[in-house]
Amino acid sequence: MDFSEIRDDFNARVQRIVWCTVTTVDTKGRPRSRILHPYWEETTAWVLTSRHSLKEKHLAANPHVAISYWDPQHQQVYAEGIAEWEDGQAEKTRIWETVKATPEPYGWDPGMIWSGPDDPGYGLLKITPRRIELSALSDLPLGKGPRVWKA
Repeated sequence: MDFSEIRDDFNARVQRIVWCTVTTVDTKGRPRSRILHPYWEETTAWVLTSRHSLKEKHLAANPHVAISYWDPQHQQVYAEGIAEWEDGQAEKTRIWETVKATPEPYGWDPGMIWSGPDDPGYGLLKITPRRIELSALSDLPLGKGPRVWKA
């Protein structure tokens, strides 16, 4: 399936639900989940987050992540892919400004947490999915399965 076939529904869901569970693998091979707020550009998720955190240690050992969005209407988005730190200042600034200029709740002001895009504590995580799945409880009685995009 081409991403264009699910793009509009995908964007509507991630921009409405906003917060998702992101699971990494710790240094002992155990899953560890946390709530994050990605900003998506097509099939790339950007997460403004603390650079020197437990996530940093987990991703250094294993860059694979799983992302899960859910809402009370039982519409879900799942993504699985590779996470890497984007340390280029130009890209960190671009995403900072993009997220800040996007209306809430999807956008937000990162200045609430960091002093600016050059703050050493500010990290930009780039997640490149290999798979994105959209599913909904309302599709089951209709015999519709999940819609899946693969890189």
